[in-house]
Amino acid sequence: MRSVRALPAMLALVLVLGLCAGFGAARAQDYPNRTITMVVPFPPGGSTSIVGRVIADKMSELLGQSIVVDNRGGAGGTVGTKSVARSEPDGYTLLLGYSGTLAIAPSLYRNAGYDPRKDFAPIGMIGSAPSSLVVHPSFPAKTVAGLIAYAKANPGKVNFGSAGIGTVGHITGEYFARATGIQIVHIPYKGTGPAVSDLLGGHIPMSFSPIAATAGNVKGGLLRALAVTSAHRNKLLPDVPTMIEAGVSGFDAVLAYGLVAPAGTPPAVIDRLNKALRDALASDEVKRQLGMDGTEMTPSSPQQYADFIDKDERKWSELVKASGVEPE
Repeated sequence: MRSVRALPAMLALVLVLGLCAGFGAARAQDYPNRTITMVVPFPPGGSTSIVGRVIADKMSELLGQSIVVDNRGGAGGTVGTKSVARSEPDGYTLLLGYSGTLAIAPSLYRNAGYDPRKDFAPIGMIGSAPSSLVVHPSFPAKTVAGLIAYAKANPGKVNFGSAGIGTVGHITGEYFARATGIQIVHIPYKGTGPAVSDLLGGHIPMSFSPIAATAGNVKGGLLRALAVTSAHRNKLLPDVPTMIEAGVSGFDAVLAYGLVAPAGTPPAVIDRLNKALRDALASDEVKRQLGMDGTEMTPSSPQQYADFIDKDERKWSELVKASGVEPE
């Protein structure tokens, strides 16, 4: 008798679940029906902003709905990243994912406020690009070897700027110092833009900054590039050697970009966004724009990006340890 009496309740539960699934599917079919916000967790002017705006503009066109880029800088990108992790998982708040926030911050901060594996639903990869070791033209070193020799002769007197504590530029600089046995002093800024601006003004002598943010100034003679941090040369600055070519054995530290949403975002919405992202990356317009910024595009499925985030976090956690930077 209990099972017979329980039957109506079970049927009601099944009906409710079915209706919820139906409503969810309907919402996914209507998606997007209002403005989408893409959070870039750094101030304007840096590589993340450059990539984010190119992708947002094209995806907006493909989805038929506006995508507004919201620059939320602070704490090495963790402020904006954490805000997205806590946002409603409805597909209307996205994050421009980046190695500094999804791979470095979890090791650098004792409590970054989010888990890159659990708090986000990966949408897809965008691409990767190296950092560039650039110096002000007045700096005496003309090569990486010259920089190392100068820093050894002037321990603790050479400053380098980055987009902030815990960013790719910061950890790359510390890793470089550790690998070459030199002492250089980190000067954190609130983004790549302010760091490059001070470098151009001669307020700091060198910086590890994304190639997208420095190549124009290098070509214009306003900065001198000593090396790129990838294992192979970048087509944006083909005459600039890699760190390995410059004599720093095994040095490989590139940054990667992707798109993520808060965990719990409906799979149908993720698939819709992934298709729009892939189509954007396949367009001649985006290929040209990102190519001009030195980004090598690597479109992927959501699962492939999830696997990459896991691998990238493990790689950079080792670099954080190798850099000697203590968790904050």
